[in-house]
Amino acid sequence: MAEGLRNWAGNITYAAKELQRPHSLDALRSLIARSTHARVLGSGHSFNLIADPGPEGTLLSLTALPPSVEVDTAARTVRVAGGVRYAELARTVHAHGLALPNMASLPHISVAGSVATGTHGSGNANGSLASPVREVELVLADGSVLAIGRDDARFDGAVTSLGALGVVTALTLDLEPDFEVAQHVFGRLPLAGLDFETVSASAYSVSLFTDWRRSGFVQAWVKRRTDVPWDGFPWAEPAAEAMHPVPGMPSVNCTQQFGVPGPWHERLPHFRPEFTPSSGAELQSEYLLPRAYAVDALHAVDAIRGTVAPVLQICEVRTVAADSQWLSPAYGRDTVAFHFTWVEDTAAVLPVVRRLEEALAPFDARPHWGKVFTAQASDLRERYPRMGDFAALVAELDPTGTFRNDFVGSVLGS
Repeated sequence: MAEGLRNWAGNITYAAKELQRPHSLDALRSLIARSTHARVLGSGHSFNLIADPGPEGTLLSLTALPPSVEVDTAARTVRVAGGVRYAELARTVHAHGLALPNMASLPHISVAGSVATGTHGSGNANGSLASPVREVELVLADGSVLAIGRDDARFDGAVTSLGALGVVTALTLDLEPDFEVAQHVFGRLPLAGLDFETVSASAYSVSLFTDWRRSGFVQAWVKRRTDVPWDGFPWAEPAAEAMHPVPGMPSVNCTQQFGVPGPWHERLPHFRPEFTPSSGAELQSEYLLPRAYAVDALHAVDAIRGTVAPVLQICEVRTVAADSQWLSPAYGRDTVAFHFTWVEDTAAVLPVVRRLEEALAPFDARPHWGKVFTAQASDLRERYPRMGDFAALVAELDPTGTFRNDFVGSVLGS
């Protein structure tokens, strides 16, 4: 591609022959109907080739489409266009006195891309960002438009869909009444004797950070709803100064700490939308496994921390509630997620990723679809019991393979 377009981290250069930014739904439909291969570029926060349509394909950006956000206060729903990012969606929803149940650490990411890859926030009772979706609107390979709602048997395959079914032009999400959150940051938390279930259940959202240079966690980010009684966080001392999860990065990029209450969308993310959270000089991996295995899996990583730590910037441990979406990494099980922010050195990181995957293999770990991983298609099919149903849905809605790229082919094993 003449532009040499790269992802946010810069580790991927897309091979697509062209980048198209249609300005209307009709233009998008026409463009797709005459494309042999096409994929959608969201906010570029994926660290692998999931968005790349290949050298003969078209890369689509939805940023030029109308950024509509339509709130129905009576129904407590919002219909949001595919190119909108969470920061813009959240501000509009909040202005109507309503809220999303959760947000990811970055408000900069696109709603459609986050939902399609199983992205999540944190909290024992909080599902992934796809959980509030009640309807998906798609443009299919022939240019036709299809809406799939919760009453459709295909719905749980159409939400977290890896972009393999069509172009998501809009999503309708459930909302709830507005609420406030207070964020507290704490210091060191030992791994020895950790009651993970109690710690992770101690607030609406709990994120634990470690650099794996020693056992245990260096920070705990605790986000409590102000309308729910809170018993505190007795396992660690409060931080004396504002913190950033990544050592050496400025805390001004981060959301308000020290227990100051504020709107949900200004506390649930770790980072403020008006700041770039980092330079992008990083790679990321994430593995999601049954929450019951949390402590054993932490000890398994601790056993290889001498391998992990030299290429690691920070590791975040969070929880996600089970859901029913076929390709969600939290499908069918309450989940703990191990997120790794690596240094920007693919050659040094990949052998460590392979070793990490070996250590987590006994715990049925599922990789995040948008991150760096080396798991093979055969392994992925074993970990997703509805993979065959998803493959059938892909064949039904995209029989010509317009949205199938090498990444999707590897996932489906074809």
